[in-house]
Amino acid sequence: MGLFKKSANEKTAIADLRAADAALHANQRREKKAGIRHETPEYERLNAIANEKAAKVSRWHGGTKRG
Repeated sequence: MGLFKKSANEKTAIADLRAADAALHANQRREKKAGIRHETPEYERLNAIANEKAAKVSRWHGGTKRG
């Protein structure tokens, strides 16, 4: 296993993080377009999911996991 090779689990975690981030950002664009300027329950739900996914991905790949 090389330094930059990712396992199947890491690839899945990265894909999950990217999908969660995309959903969060799409929601933010919709809310901004609608003039919503506060954190809605939907935003909080999507943000919590994105944070959970980020905890499983290393910082090297855009997550928050250390080590």
